[in-house]
Amino acid sequence: MKIAVVTDSTAYLSPKQIEKYNIHVIPIPVIIDGKTYQEDVDITTDQFFEKLRSSESFPSTSQPPIGELVEMYENLGEQGYDTVISIHLAATISGLYNTLKTVVTPQVKNVNVIPFDSQITVMLMGNMVVEAARMAQRGETSQRIIDRLEHLRKTVDEYFVVDDLQNLVRGGRLSNASAFIGSVLKIKPILTFDEQSDKIVAFDKVRSSKRALKRVESLFDEKLKNIDYPVRMIIIHANDKEAALNWKQKLAKQYPNYPIDISYFGPVIGTHLGEKALALAWMEDIDQ
Repeated sequence: MKIAVVTDSTAYLSPKQIEKYNIHVIPIPVIIDGKTYQEDVDITTDQFFEKLRSSESFPSTSQPPIGELVEMYENLGEQGYDTVISIHLAATISGLYNTLKTVVTPQVKNVNVIPFDSQITVMLMGNMVVEAARMAQRGETSQRIIDRLEHLRKTVDEYFVVDDLQNLVRGGRLSNASAFIGSVLKIKPILTFDEQSDKIVAFDKVRSSKRALKRVESLFDEKLKNIDYPVRMIIIHANDKEAALNWKQKLAKQYPNYPIDISYFGPVIGTHLGEKALALAWMEDIDQ
């Protein structure tokens, strides 16, 4: 069995990872002032946030053209793959997974496409993709890979601290926004993915960035008490690497036994979270 692994650009994988593990990436379009860009193809993360500061309207995102998706999968079939495992950002924040499942895959005849909803995005999903690609390179079956992905998905957790909720509210990505709107200018909202619905929800609100990060640390402490597997922490930032590095330095002293990575929110996810968002995320360490 020859298995190809596909993901979308919100996995924010490095070029080295993409090449090393032979991962195929679908760019997600982001629209700024009426112009469409393909994430990490014709707009970088730095360029996006620069444009965001001067844009006349809120940016938005869309799905890749269906014809291009069908063509990509068929090309993989022509290259000799018999199965494609296609891992994508949460169906609760994008329609891509459902489009693949209901519209695209029925049109692909020469290869078996298995769409997988990561129920998350960013480097958390990226780690799932890397693990799937490693397993494919080792010759594991598609069922074993899917079983592993389902296991990893259950270990994912995260909290986001954002400057404001405007982008999420306008994009309809925040399911309980009404309770927070009245005081968004005075607070730092803490968001997470709800474990039952997999939707982004406002979890708490704190009156300063320092207090918000401390609150996230305390939430992580509580979660650690019930974890019995090796954990890898990830600090994710939206165009604020200095804040991410400072937080990593602090967390490294508090949690010396846990590896900590730094990653970023690129254009598509930055569209929803806005600039200066920070997140602490964690999952089972795929390297242990």
